[in-house]
Amino acid sequence: MESTSTTVRTKKLADTTAEVKAFSKDFHTIIDEIGKIIVGNEELVRSILIAFFCGGHVLIEGLPGLGKTLLVKSLSKALGFEFKRIQFTPDLMPADIIGTQLVIEREDGRKEFKFSKGPIFANIILADEVNRATPKTQSALLEAMGEHQVTVAGNTNVLEEPFFVLATQNPIEMEGTYPLPEAQMDRFFFKLNVPYPSHTALRDILSQTTTSESYEIKTVFPKERALKRVLDMRRLVRDVLMSSEVQEYIVNIVMATQPENSRDTGNLSSELREYANRYISYGTSPRGGQAIVLAAKATALLDDRINVSFEDVDRVVVAALNHRILINFEAEADKVTTNDILKKAMNALGPKE
Repeated sequence: MESTSTTVRTKKLADTTAEVKAFSKDFHTIIDEIGKIIVGNEELVRSILIAFFCGGHVLIEGLPGLGKTLLVKSLSKALGFEFKRIQFTPDLMPADIIGTQLVIEREDGRKEFKFSKGPIFANIILADEVNRATPKTQSALLEAMGEHQVTVAGNTNVLEEPFFVLATQNPIEMEGTYPLPEAQMDRFFFKLNVPYPSHTALRDILSQTTTSESYEIKTVFPKERALKRVLDMRRLVRDVLMSSEVQEYIVNIVMATQPENSRDTGNLSSELREYANRYISYGTSPRGGQAIVLAAKATALLDDRINVSFEDVDRVVVAALNHRILINFEAEADKVTTNDILKKAMNALGPKE
């Protein structure tokens, strides 16, 4: 006779398997809905959704006109959450984002302060062309992104969940832009690049956007259970298993981005240590390692697995770390990029066949 404990374990395994399949099904349904409007960028949409269900924020870089704004609008429609767009300009002030205290007159003639909420009070925020604003204004996003709250005149205002910031920026060499501070860059879970559409995708874009035919995105989750479903999917991501070998692989990749200025680099090879010392000014923070772990877990779920593989890690490393490494002048002179550094680390540290 089968023991009670075995029966319980079998039931839990069946429940977990059903949850994993439901996660993958809902995830791909969202991609399909967004795909009605966004053509040829499925991998980009996939990465954005991974960040969303991991509870992170995303920075997208790309030339104007590649559909970044439309992508975020489509995402908010598919998920069914409140959406706000903030256009960052050189004259934008922090109060224009988080809100401000207003003096109002009561019926009895007395005056009092009342907080007027800014556009940051929404579920999905598009911070459009964030690097066109001054560093002072950019920093207004820091507390909101990190703590999911804003403080005005000593009062803390909690933001409603889910809270997701998707910021876009123009390539830094374009005129009228300000580099994002390292502290703010580190707040972004992923940094993604919007590629120029392929020949086939461009043809589909022209056909789809220059006719009278319209495409409507349907909300995937019913409004009354949307928040619960998103929170359940985020919880499931954190429940995915990871072996000590895969975790050690992630730790070694993160340490391979650290120049040997006073840090313990573990058992990395002398070649990797010399490479980091030569080309890197500052390496990734522990947030980078956390981003890799969570993103790899979400990637495993999309393959209907409850455990993380080395391949899952490799798929997300560049997006999670490419904005968290500050290269030096010698790297620029030798045309070594952050992607080159990360790929070298993965090739050297990955499992050998």
